[in-house]
Amino acid sequence: MTIRSPDAIREPSLPRITSGLRTFALLGALALLGGCSTFGSAGGSETGKASYYGDRHHGQLTASGERFDQNALTAAHRTLPFGTRVRVTNLNNERSVVLRINDRGPFVRGRVIDVSRAAAVRLDMLRAGVVPVRVETLD
Repeated sequence: MTIRSPDAIREPSLPRITSGLRTFALLGALALLGGCSTFGSAGGSETGKASYYGDRHHGQLTASGERFDQNALTAAHRTLPFGTRVRVTNLNNERSVVLRINDRGPFVRGRVIDVSRAAAVRLDMLRAGVVPVRVETLD
């Protein structure tokens, strides 16, 4: 027989349904986030913000192993395979450019792609620095 102190506090046990609700909420949140893009095949697209990188990165190695050239039409994306061609459209002025993914990034929340300086010139985003874009895979 176990003797318990009268001042012992029992922790209330949470019903099992609570952990099921947490799992359901987590899966729902992931489904909503996954719905923001339709990448995975040619013709997939996503929208978000783009920034550009240039001068201080020029000549440095990219994640793909090639040297970054600020005058080339290249870009950094978090998940697309290296060599993937994408069309990036500036949603403020509808200018677009076709780029090749050769680096990883951007590492700033809310941004979907970093483009080279040459691409930023073609998109007319040098002054703004960050613009809303649509990114469409071509291959």
